[in-house]
Amino acid sequence: MKKMILLSAFVFLVSSCTHVISRPVREQARTDIPFSSIKGNIDKYKGTIFLLGGVIASTKNTEEGSIIEAVQSPVDRYGTIIDSDRSSGRFMAIEKGYLDPLIYKKGREITIAGELIGSRKKKIGEIEYTYPLFEIKEIHLWKEEKIYNSPAPYPPYMYRYPYWWYDPWWYGPYNSPPHL
Repeated sequence: MKKMILLSAFVFLVSSCTHVISRPVREQARTDIPFSSIKGNIDKYKGTIFLLGGVIASTKNTEEGSIIEAVQSPVDRYGTIIDSDRSSGRFMAIEKGYLDPLIYKKGREITIAGELIGSRKKKIGEIEYTYPLFEIKEIHLWKEEKIYNSPAPYPPYMYRYPYWWYDPWWYGPYNSPPHL
């Protein structure tokens, strides 16, 4: 019985240590080069695999595949986005298959491992912008954060146990009904 408990705990701990991008691709990917250097030297780094993170600006399906336009965000060496409010520019990533634009929609965070294959020009408003273009080797879509819109304390602990106890039909000074 003890062996089963220890084995279960070990499996749980090991499974919680997974990364968003597989180890072989992570080992090939470069994370030490700043995005501004990649953007400025596209020909120099062509054919190199990079680990990039960002916030999706748009997703479009074309005959050549699904194209994601993203605002770059810095990532650590495992592919986790460090700060989505900081950026050194934008990039485009192309997936040969189909990515649903309702799932890969504007505002979602992604991490990609992609090979730099060139650049593409596109207008952002009135300005023409040169995007580094990556071919996606692996992609991870981060879960959306759900914000619980209810005042504290949250159900089922509506009352301040054990020190404050109010009648269930009358809400205390810091309690109100949940807004679900």
